[in-house]
Amino acid sequence: MNLWLRLLLTRLRSRRRARLSLWDEAVTPFRVAPTDLDLLGHMNNGRYLTLMDLGRLDLMIRSGFWADLDTHGWFPVVAGQTITFRKELRLGQRFEIRTRILGLDDRWGYLEQRFCVGDTVHAHALVRTRFLKREGGTVDHDELERAVGGFPAHLRVDDWMREWTRATRVPSSQA
Repeated sequence: MNLWLRLLLTRLRSRRRARLSLWDEAVTPFRVAPTDLDLLGHMNNGRYLTLMDLGRLDLMIRSGFWADLDTHGWFPVVAGQTITFRKELRLGQRFEIRTRILGLDDRWGYLEQRFCVGDTVHAHALVRTRFLKREGGTVDHDELERAVGGFPAHLRVDDWMREWTRATRVPSSQA
């Protein structure tokens, strides 16, 4: 299925689905389409990353945060992600992407996204995000906290997430 069509469908369906808190888990249903397949007949590894965008969009629309971003002139970007594949997804198979915010530190937001068929996890991803301003620059931690009305106490960034961030840092030069 064309990705633009999936984007449009996700936006339309998200508006009709149950509202969520930004801190809830969004469960976004999909079906493996012929255009998702690689030469081996299962979902292409790159398609997982593309569909993860739609899972995050679903969470932001259903929580009302997407409209808040527009009001503030902000937009989200992915700064890093890692994914582990456990089981393949095949043509026509129904699955869900389960998206939730794990935590925030002074610079990054961390999300978990799981591709599930029933209770079986087929792939698991950690995503590091950041918000940018349309006029330039980044949204700082305090601005984001004010915009969302504070951060819940249950959010946390584990030491391994900080280590992953440190270990995957790209230097600003080729040195």
